[in-house]
Amino acid sequence: MSPSAKRSSPKSRRLAPSAPRAPEIATIELPTGHKPHPELGLGLWNLGRWSAENEARSKATAARAYERGFRWFDTAEVYGNGRSERLLGEMLYRTATHGDDAFVTTKVSWEHLRPAQVRASLINSLERLGRPSVDLYLVHAPDPHVPLSETMGALEALWKEGRIGAIGVSNFGLEALEEAARHLTEARITVNQLQYNLFDRDEADPVRDYCRTHAILIEAYTPLARGLLHGRYLDGQRVPAEVQRFTNRLFEPDRLPVILARTRALRDLAGEAGVPLASIALHWLRRQGAAPVVGASRPEQIDTNLSAWTARPADRVLAAADAIARGDRA
Repeated sequence: MSPSAKRSSPKSRRLAPSAPRAPEIATIELPTGHKPHPELGLGLWNLGRWSAENEARSKATAARAYERGFRWFDTAEVYGNGRSERLLGEMLYRTATHGDDAFVTTKVSWEHLRPAQVRASLINSLERLGRPSVDLYLVHAPDPHVPLSETMGALEALWKEGRIGAIGVSNFGLEALEEAARHLTEARITVNQLQYNLFDRDEADPVRDYCRTHAILIEAYTPLARGLLHGRYLDGQRVPAEVQRFTNRLFEPDRLPVILARTRALRDLAGEAGVPLASIALHWLRRQGAAPVVGASRPEQIDTNLSAWTARPADRVLAAADAIARGDRA
């Protein structure tokens, strides 16, 4: 599909807004980007996965997010083997603007990083999304068997063609990030998406200074630690195996009691400050210069996340939260 091609037209009825929009989410300018990047986004890794019932609920959740003011939607070709992209494209087409005001991020798989594969992956993603271009295209993760010179050269060619608004990476450490940047001539790396929250800092901390110096935005996935920083699991609830599998060491038996104790201390701090616990987690990231991409599987979670984003904890509260999470006090 060329940049001038007409958007595909899924045969679906347009959505009518059913709720008032939340206060507008601010945006960040990206170097060499075509569109401002919202400060808060919705991740769609679960869209098109699991059972038909779960899928229907996830579709309603994505639609609710758009109705309430979310414009940054994050997906990938590997999410549901492309179904997440397709369902997102259908949802956006049913909006009043056909999704023209959305900021859409998708990712090329770590298995498709040869130049011909990068191009084919993007074309397939655009077809599923029903869009002539994507606002941000990320390398989902590096592949040590494919030279970054090949991958970045292919991405820059697609950027010059107008099929990519901005180029980014995901799960890149400092060495890979520096090398990837060396292989771009006119475009720049604008984003590095990493697992990042009050408890998970191992990926972001080593690259923070480099990203700040080179105007690379850190997008933070799992900003609420799979619900822990929403207050989940603090009162004896079992942590599902699916959650444990996707959170590195956070919920491992040797670490979990300490993490739960610190999270309860954070909940107490939030109560004293009169804000939701999630507000502290999201705005701590914002204070670090990161843009959180939250997950949600039910429409009501969209409202909860927006309420948390709207409440702004004082800097002294965020500093206290940082100390608690690091174990300086609890």
